[in-house]
Amino acid sequence: MTTPYRLQPSPFVVPRCDERITIIWQDEHYLAINKPSGLLTVPGRDPRNSDSVITRLMADFAGATIVHRLDMDTSGLLLVALTPEATSAAGKMFEQRKINKRYEAVVDGIVTEDSGDITAPIISDWPNRPLQKICLATGKPSHTEYRVLNRLDATTRLALIPHTGRSHQLRIHLRALGHPILGDAFYATDEVCQASPRLLLHATRLNFTHPIRSEALQLDSPPGF
Repeated sequence: MTTPYRLQPSPFVVPRCDERITIIWQDEHYLAINKPSGLLTVPGRDPRNSDSVITRLMADFAGATIVHRLDMDTSGLLLVALTPEATSAAGKMFEQRKINKRYEAVVDGIVTEDSGDITAPIISDWPNRPLQKICLATGKPSHTEYRVLNRLDATTRLALIPHTGRSHQLRIHLRALGHPILGDAFYATDEVCQASPRLLLHATRLNFTHPIRSEALQLDSPPGF
């Protein structure tokens, strides 16, 4: 019998991530970086889990501040503020949903519909943190738009647009669709988890108006899978 997720013992030491951060774009206010899969966005509570995006960046950018996060297992575009003004402006931009994000994922099975929406409400699975769960009674409204990019023999590549920002939203919504992401150690069966050495989920695009310069920006990072 397979298990739908694998909870790590506490305290859990994150395996070392040797892949380097790549700077995709920068100005005096912000950096856009490509986060590798397996790297924390911010340090964990255990001092052994200190390696992260922000600790690496602060070696060269003393004022760097994280304004949004990606799961440790998710790779791709992450926006980082470099000044207090930029941090405040970006915080308002994310709060007001003035930034559009796009992801790509490879999922188990053949998704038959060319596009669709998943609106299952999500809430923390408190006894099993950090897992989330779908709950029609108490879950928070959640919305993911998907579109098929291509289909192979037993997998489908999807473009994903999250219209809300719940923790693990894309991962749990795709499981609810019946097509968990390959390599997902939390929400996939053992077979689907072991089908890839990493989670096949990547943040590919950020669209927003620069909150200080009022310049329209589109930043892209193609997935490496």
